[in-house]
Amino acid sequence: MAKTLPPLTWFRSFEAAARRLSSTAAADEIGLTQSAVSQQIRSLETRLGVVLFHRHARGLSLTDEGRKLLPQVETALEMLHSAASPYLAEEKARHLTVAASVSVLEWVISPALPQFRSQNPDTSVRFVSTIWPDEYSASRADIEIRFGSAKQVGRDATELLPNDLIAVKSPQLDGNLPDLPLIEAVGTSGNWSSWSEATGYTIPTPTFYVDSYGLALQLATTGNGVALVNALVAEHALRTGQAIRATEASAPATEGYFLAVQRRSPEVDAFLEWFSGALPEVSRV
Repeated sequence: MAKTLPPLTWFRSFEAAARRLSSTAAADEIGLTQSAVSQQIRSLETRLGVVLFHRHARGLSLTDEGRKLLPQVETALEMLHSAASPYLAEEKARHLTVAASVSVLEWVISPALPQFRSQNPDTSVRFVSTIWPDEYSASRADIEIRFGSAKQVGRDATELLPNDLIAVKSPQLDGNLPDLPLIEAVGTSGNWSSWSEATGYTIPTPTFYVDSYGLALQLATTGNGVALVNALVAEHALRTGQAIRATEASAPATEGYFLAVQRRSPEVDAFLEWFSGALPEVSRV
């Protein structure tokens, strides 16, 4: 029957002693007693059936077998450290996960993100893109920016404003609203039909249907028609001239964006402070 693999601590004691050529120095480095390090090395030698060190009055020296084993143990320990490092507490302290609507990631967060990076250069952020409310339950994010109705996603969350439906188009697209192609985001209660009833506009049937306000806005900025989008998503495009209002008329939205904090940490607080400060004309979080 094959021998079982020796414990990892035995290899750690061997590797530290081989580098320092001293069981005492190795013990100080890895936080064990000198006698524990010596015992673990002897146990490793017994298990492997070889002598790894020559013992001298003033230290250690490697045997031929010890020299052969050392580089392999060093490589293995380095691989284990590399594999574990993303999960260590020190690394996690500088990391946060944000789950957000694809539209918010593209049109609200992304344009202002360089400022967050400059203010928090040591913080890494993982973005998880979502569209529908049921996708947030699996995200395990520190911060969630949800899309849906207040009843669906507003629990323990702050509504982000403005939350109106507005009609936008490219500045290069000429023509009046009733004569232009319409772009509609499906899956929401607010659509061109409900907007028409609220504003009194007579409009044609939409030409393009998409699954998010972000994509609707993208099609509009490239001159494909007039998109009906949430005002929060459209703010950056309007401010930078990528889009203009096709009409000043607007309608209240049944669904909107809500911010929820699932875990507090210095990194989460820094993100929230940046999010509020970077977008003062949109919403205070």
